[in-house]
Amino acid sequence: MSEHYSIGLADRDRVNNAVGDGIPTGSIVLIEGEDGAGKSALSQRFAYGMATEGTDVSYVSTELGAGEFVDQMHSLSYDVVDLLLAERLLFLHANVDTRDTGPTRQLLARLVDAEQLWRADVVYVDTLSALLRHDPNYEAGSEAGEENRVLQRLVTFLRQMTRGGKTIVLTVDPSGIDEDALHPLRSVADVYFDIETTAVGKEVRRSIRVRRFQNMNAPVDDTIGFSVQQGRGVSIITRTVA
Repeated sequence: MSEHYSIGLADRDRVNNAVGDGIPTGSIVLIEGEDGAGKSALSQRFAYGMATEGTDVSYVSTELGAGEFVDQMHSLSYDVVDLLLAERLLFLHANVDTRDTGPTRQLLARLVDAEQLWRADVVYVDTLSALLRHDPNYEAGSEAGEENRVLQRLVTFLRQMTRGGKTIVLTVDPSGIDEDALHPLRSVADVYFDIETTAVGKEVRRSIRVRRFQNMNAPVDDTIGFSVQQGRGVSIITRTVA
């Protein structure tokens, strides 16, 4: 097994090179950013590129259904149909809007117990914060001030998976979760990307703050500028100061 998963598309963009020529195997990757920052687009680019390189990938989305996912990827010129049909990429929709008070609301438990999901080499959960907000155990823990305990149990499971060689990519919107509750996720992450956005006129500039990157394959800059465009997907931007 390779020690790093290539993100591929070397002849198309510089994303793989920007993140040190790949993501370490057996790692937890945290991509943090508020709504609209580009964390989903970034994780979709990672997942698509890995799958084209022959890595088995599972992708869970709390926002997109299967058809919407295909359309979204197509709009970024990431045509996933063949990958889905070849079972190189498994897509699952997590319905977090259910009002059921029964087992279907046990979102974190269902995530952990989804055996088919965890058969892949790399598992993406986009977004974990939505699962947390709608899970009754997390809600109850939040009311009792024990959300850290809920997260710690999840972190223990994730680390068990990575010890078995799995790589797990989590996206999180910090605006919907208490800052203290995020600490276990940030602490356990082997790779921690924090996406920041800045409005310059009508342009939204996006950058990845690399807060942590253990076992990198090649040097990685502290800050990585990127853009998301229809028809082009994710592109790395090099900005110079005049």
